[in-house]
Parts: sequence; structure tokens; C-alpha cells
Amino acid sequence: MRTTRFRRLQVAAGLLLAGSLTAAACGSSTDDTETSTSAGSGGSTASSEASTAASGGGSSSSSGDEVGVSLILKNTTNQFFVSMQKSAEAEADKIGVELTVAAGKEDGDTASQITAIENAVSKGDQGILITPNGDAVVPAIKKARDAGLLVIALDTPPNPADSVDITFATDNYLAGQLIGQWAAAQLDGKKATIAMLDLFNDKVVSVDTRRDQGFLNGMGIIEKEDPSGNGKEPATGKYTGGKGGDYEVVCHEPTKGSADGGKTAMETCLSKNPDVNVVYTINEPAAQGADGVLKSEGKEGVIIVSVDGGCKPGLELVASGVIGATAQQYPGKMATLGMQAIKDLAAGKPKPAVTPGLDFFNTGVALVTDTKADGVESISVADGQKICWGA
Repeated sequence: MRTTRFRRLQVAAGLLLAGSLTAAACGSSTDDTETSTSAGSGGSTASSEASTAASGGGSSSSSGDEVGVSLILKNTTNQFFVSMQKSAEAEADKIGVELTVAAGKEDGDTASQITAIENAVSKGDQGILITPNGDAVVPAIKKARDAGLLVIALDTPPNPADSVDITFATDNYLAGQLIGQWAAAQLDGKKATIAMLDLFNDKVVSVDTRRDQGFLNGMGIIEKEDPSGNGKEPATGKYTGGKGGDYEVVCHEPTKGSADGGKTAMETCLSKNPDVNVVYTINEPAAQGADGVLKSEGKEGVIIVSVDGGCKPGLELVASGVIGATAQQYPGKMATLGMQAIKDLAAGKPKPAVTPGLDFFNTGVALVTDTKADGVESISVADGQKICWGA
């Protein structure tokens, strides 16, 4: 029988206060929790055990010969990471792994992730799967590897990439390129007045810079990535994607990947220039928040592009026309590959090779839209729905 236990992570008082904040998606949760799942058949879910664990109860059915793995997510409010957790739990049952799940309160919460890394070491896990919330987790990852743990990153390559044994992730630069190429084609030579709704503006995270700058490259505004941060492109000039034309980058505003963040960022960008007609968003919750502001201001015909390709709300937003195109990624595939790799590495098998030309294993990306663009490969929303979240 599967059993589940919850343990509150012990974090600083300021982080506990921050935990009271909630966001619609990719934002904060009210508690940092860890769940530990022993491989086996059926059983109770994490949510059904919450009240017992909160009072200090709960149990684990760990057996001595099982491989212990901690999955440390950015948060548990964004459906991207929820789907990743579900896939990891299913794979744990399949291959016989004792899985513990922990997460930050919101994107950028590195303190909670560091605590979870330390917990994995102290309880004798063989490996860690982590979606890093920032470079601040790298020293803790090093300590874990020095202690003999295998560490694999999912979704977000750390800096430097060799801080972990391997990363399973989307090629986020390609994801950005695809939506940039598509947006340029839709403009049909008109001036692009662009709002960039990023993840952060106070820290550098690879998923943020690669999507942002991949989009600008796809538009034909920049030639290559600057990993030191976003917002360094010329504010005005010519874009060469599609039929080409003039452009103005109005803003780079942080959203923390949430609908509320997207709303605030869009309001700020419109206050700088009400003529925005292209909106790049870090993910679909941010796009949803931005769209609400555009509608309230009576803005029509604004091109919104995004990344994730999730079942909900992502592809529903594409189907309804809120998002014109999104780059679909596959968190389920990242999780199952990561779980199997930890099991194999613990058994002394060689680690998987990175994708040629990249410093990580590329789990794939596809542009999803019902409005095709010449020269830009894409799949329909119906086809995207068949594989959303990926497994």
C-alpha cells in the first residue's frame, strides 16, 4: 500500500510570512511541504493525509533496498509542476523508488529548495531531481553531490550546467524562437510594439533568459543570447522576421509566472505605451493575466504568444484565441526520464548523454497554433491536446 507523509520545511520567519501569499498559477502556496511516497499499489493521496501530517502524524513504508529520491519543484501551484509530480509518482511506483516531493512557495523561492536539498542528504536519499528556482541552490547541490547523491535538474538547467549530473529540459531558446518567428509572420510588415512579460527582473534564471531572447531572435531583433540577463537589446530598430519592419520594445516586466504577475506587468507596460500590439509572455498563466488587462482596456488584435502548451489553461487559451501560439513542452517526459536515470545511476549504469550541441538532454518542443505561418513548423491545438504535459 502507498503511504504518504507531510513534513513542514523549517524555513526563516520571513519565508513563512511570504507563504501566506497565494497566486493563481506559478506563484506561492500556503505551505512548503514534503510528501514521501513508497512505490507500491494504490493507496491514499497526499491531500487525504494532510490533516494527519499537520498534527505530526504520517508514516513512510520505505524498504531498505529501495532507491530514495527527492523531487524538488519550483512550486506546486503551476499545473506544469503538478503534472511533473504526478508523472514522477507514477514512475516511482513502476520502477520501485521511494519518492519524496518538496517545493518552494513560489518561483524564485530558493531558500525552501535549499532546505529540501539538505533534508534529502540527511535522510540518506540516493538522488535528487530539482527544478532550480535560481543559482542560489547551486552550493547546496554541490554539497549533496559531494555527499554522494546523484543530482538531476529538470526543466531549468542550473548555472553552470555541470552543477548537476545531467539536465532533462526543453530547449527554451528554440521555444522562444518558434513563437518569435510566428509573431513576426502575423505582423505582416507592421510595426511591432512589444511588451516583454518575463519571469524575473531581480535574478537571472536560464529558462527566463532563453525564452525571452529566443523570442527576440525569432523576431529578428537580436542575433544571439546574452546569458547575463534580459533587456539588453536595442529598444528600437528593425526586425527581420516575417516581412520585417520597425519595432519598439516597450518594457521588460517580471510576472513570476503567475496570472496576477501578468496582470500587473501588462498594466505597467500599457502605462508606458498604450499602443502595444505584441505581447511575449514567459508562460500561459502570465498570458492569461495580461489578456484580462488588454480586454479591460478595450485592446483588440494584440498578438499574445507564450510557452508551456499545458492542457489547462494553456491550450484552452490557444483554442479560444487568447493566445495566438504557444511552444509546448513535456514535463511528464522530463520526470520519467529523470526518475529512471537516478535508478540507473544508483545501479552503476552510465548516465544518459546530452543532446549534441547542447549542455542538456532536450525533451522536445512543438509550436501549437491553429493559425499557421509560412516557414514555421507547427501542430494544431487538437494535436497538442493529445500530448499536452507529455509522458
